[in-house]
Amino acid sequence: MATPSLPLAGTESLPQLTFAVAGASALRYAAAPTVALEIEIESDLAVRSLALNAQIRIVPTKRSYDLDDEERLLELFGTRERWGDTLRGFLWTNTSLVVPAFTGRTDVELPVACTYDLDVAAAKYLRALRDGEVPLELLFSGTVFYLGDGGLLRTAQIPWESEAQFRLPVRVWREAMDNHFPNSAWLRLHTEVFDRLVAYRAGRTLPTWDATIDDLLDRAEP
Repeated sequence: MATPSLPLAGTESLPQLTFAVAGASALRYAAAPTVALEIEIESDLAVRSLALNAQIRIVPTKRSYDLDDEERLLELFGTRERWGDTLRGFLWTNTSLVVPAFTGRTDVELPVACTYDLDVAAAKYLRALRDGEVPLELLFSGTVFYLGDGGLLRTAQIPWESEAQFRLPVRVWREAMDNHFPNSAWLRLHTEVFDRLVAYRAGRTLPTWDATIDDLLDRAEP
């Protein structure tokens, strides 16, 4: 027996949704570094609510790179002669949003949390770029709630082919990071390595972590 809130195939139209990204900005007062994507959503039927999921992927083949970029991307993609095999799209993040009721079109802000964990491929890639744009591909899924024939509440799944392209300015990501970590970068260390570093700093009465790392690098130079 069919669930009353589900539309019956062939008996009525399902909402036709389209998505586009109109812009991006860094959220200054977010709890963590966050980029907000401005999503435009259109529907041919009135929507009561929309439980929206978005998978955001970076597509590195859709921009050019200079020699400085190539050097900074060496760890991620290897030397340029290998890029034919290594330069592939990869996941940045998954995020979600509940969109309130709208008719025709609505504009919403999709928050994208940013990490400075340089063991994460997306963070390595974004930090390596100095300017230009980051080619993004957004794949949407989720559930739309709408009024069907007779005014009954219906639900439908967002079609798997729902997607949008966007070129994120690198400066927006850098602004989001600088809002929380100005002129800083982060390293994740094993606890035993960190304990050794703490002991090294204390043993030489070094005032800061920058001074500690500088001291180690100076000693390592031939």
